[in-house]
Amino acid sequence: MQIGKLKFKGDPYIWIAIFCLTSIGLIEVYSATGSLAFKKFGGNTEYFLFRHILFLFGGYFLMYFFHLLDYVYFSRLSQIAIFVAVPLLLATLIFGHDINDAKRTITILGITFQASDYAKFALIMFIARYLSKKQEELNSWKGFLKILAWIIVICALILPENLSTSLVLFFTSCLLLFIGNTNLKFLFILTLVSASFLTIGYLTLKNAPDDLLPGRFATWKARIENFSGGDSTESFQTVQAKIAITSGGLFGKGPGKGEQSAYLPHPYSDFIFAVIIEEFGLLFGGITVMGLYLLILYRSIRIVIKSPKAFGALLAVGLAFSLSLQAFIHMAVASSLFPVTGLTLPLVSMGGTSIIFTSAAFGVLLSVSRTVEEQNNQTETNNVNNEGN
Repeated sequence: MQIGKLKFKGDPYIWIAIFCLTSIGLIEVYSATGSLAFKKFGGNTEYFLFRHILFLFGGYFLMYFFHLLDYVYFSRLSQIAIFVAVPLLLATLIFGHDINDAKRTITILGITFQASDYAKFALIMFIARYLSKKQEELNSWKGFLKILAWIIVICALILPENLSTSLVLFFTSCLLLFIGNTNLKFLFILTLVSASFLTIGYLTLKNAPDDLLPGRFATWKARIENFSGGDSTESFQTVQAKIAITSGGLFGKGPGKGEQSAYLPHPYSDFIFAVIIEEFGLLFGGITVMGLYLLILYRSIRIVIKSPKAFGALLAVGLAFSLSLQAFIHMAVASSLFPVTGLTLPLVSMGGTSIIFTSAAFGVLLSVSRTVEEQNNQTETNNVNNEGN
């Protein structure tokens, strides 16, 4: 696929899905940030639009650059990236900016970003490398516990301030372990232990007095109770999201004509899917966006099947599943099928570093796709030449 002098290699359907998602995001961020612009910048609605465009340009540049690299480089890079992730997450917990009672961002050298976005990217690359390089060790407890320790450390450091991201990353990591032919006995025990911890944590959180819960634990409890039918600010979010989806109907009110973004908390990020349905409708908004993420997941699975190397296959499925799972959880929250999580819609929600790291992930995914495509074409050429001789 070529636009002007730029050649976009790799799976063309993934590129098209990316273009469509970012275009929808551009329209909806501009529409949904109206009330925020009036609160902070006296009605300058173009501020957030240009900010979003700037990050999209940065994301596209990184995506294009990464997709031209040989994905094998990311195997080597993951060894450094994973060691950087741990102190970065620790620094965020201690020195991070407190926004909405959560320390998720940190400023280093004048750049503010979410350390969890970086750590998620680094861990998936590291797991893919370990599973492809240490296959024999996965049949021993020592080898299994070695990779599991990295998963637990990274997820545990993310958990206190970002439970939903931690759970999505842990689930994605377990999926990679399963696909990577890890001993099923080990995975079965891991499943039992994880389920036990989740159950104990849920029951403890549900029955603990609010005044004894530290930090984000009280927020998690409130969200669980509100999902079960409680009354508070969190339930107000879900009510407004339901109104937006219901009023949008099948065909929507039209771009920029949505009303709930003025009442819905964080309509440009956490609940942008509800705004999309209100303005574009269930047919052209909801189903279209869902279909684009399903298309990305489907095409990524095709890449995995065709990939001749384990690292490429594991890297592709890990990144694709992580992004798709985040998207579907976001949509489920907006539709009141899940408790409020705070997960954004990849490439659509307004964001800074989330767009950059998501774009980087897609760049790596497209790098695998490009390499697989080139290798298959070379194999076919060689076969034709051999038949001719």
